Amino acid sequence: MYIRQQSFFSFEEILKFQPETRLEKIFSALDYSNVLTLLPKQKELGRKGYSKEAMFLAIIAMRIENIKTIAALVKRLKTDPVFRFNCGFNVLGSIPSESTFSRFLTLLSESEVFQKIFETLVLKAKALGIIDGANVAIDSSEYESYDKAIPKSKIQDNGQNPNWGSKKDTNGNQIKWFGYKLHIAVDTESELPLAIEVTPANVYDSTMAIPLMESIKNIYGDTFTIKNYLMDKGYDVKEIYRKVYKELKAQAIIPINPRGSYAPPEGLDENAVPVCSMGYSMVYWGYDGIHHKFRCPHVTGKVDCPYGSYWCSTSSYGLVVKQKIDDDPRLFTFPHRCTHKWKKLYDKRTSVERCFSRLKEHLGLKNLMLKGIKKAKLHAYLCCIGLIAGTIAVNLSSIECKAA
Repeated sequence: MYIRQQSFFSFEEILKFQPETRLEKIFSALDYSNVLTLLPKQKELGRKGYSKEAMFLAIIAMRIENIKTIAALVKRLKTDPVFRFNCGFNVLGSIPSESTFSRFLTLLSESEVFQKIFETLVLKAKALGIIDGANVAIDSSEYESYDKAIPKSKIQDNGQNPNWGSKKDTNGNQIKWFGYKLHIAVDTESELPLAIEVTPANVYDSTMAIPLMESIKNIYGDTFTIKNYLMDKGYDVKEIYRKVYKELKAQAIIPINPRGSYAPPEGLDENAVPVCSMGYSMVYWGYDGIHHKFRCPHVTGKVDCPYGSYWCSTSSYGLVVKQKIDDDPRLFTFPHRCTHKWKKLYDKRTSVERCFSRLKEHLGLKNLMLKGIKKAKLHAYLCCIGLIAGTIAVNLSSIECKAA
């Protein structure tokens, strides 16, 4: 006769003896206890009164595990007792339905809960030395809507509805989509986001650069000492340079966008370097804190001018031209565009592209299954929270291993 042995431990007690899961490590990096109070007060969620905290963790776990739909999340909670327990649900209890989760997501999209958690994680990553904050890259990426695509003529362009967008991808191919744009400011060292905005897809990238920079300043104050803002040539707008240089006391590292012009500005080459009377680009000779200095290319041995240096100047030192950044922060940057240092800084801009890649491929940013711009922004915050919390968890694990 077979007699089933009674277990001395409950399922919950047995789990406590197991190694900490990846999900548990990431949850431990989150500080959400005070933030949940921001949710509007209402009756208990669902007929059985499910815990807001458990549903909240399940929504975050959905992005960390790259679960595409609410239906798939409910199925995972029902079939995976360890996952269910880690999210805070009773192992033998019932699970919220799809409609209960959907109502909860609507509740979250109307609050600032995830924005506050995102900002808290950024500050925590900074305190741990994960985020540097000296160089920030800004860019946008396509973000397809779950709403059904409609013709442009029928779109109500009020800044809240998805719209048609078009831009070139990293390979130079023109792409078109219906939905939104995710605008993001990324720390180039950690490749983690510092601020995000979601807009309809037809909003120009350059119009969102200043709001992102202002968000970083308003939210984090003097936490970050940003020296350079790195952007592609789509952001080559005078207002951005003026904002960065005059108000934020930093430098905008952006390539010049000719925008169909056939020649550079008069007296300058395509890198805003002065040209001599023979049309040769002059040689950069350093910065004195106020002016960029350029010397005769013949005297410095860069070209063999048929007229020699005396064509432009009687001095043996050769012709010298100085440029002042204050005169035009767009054309005259520091470091100057022609220098190796400028190019090396601009190369760091690719960090924002890698950030987008992780958000899309590993955290499901491209799998937007929610309608409306508020829920689209909620989805973006969830992905970013998963990325930052996961990075913090990995770094804390490394610190613990070294300490051991």
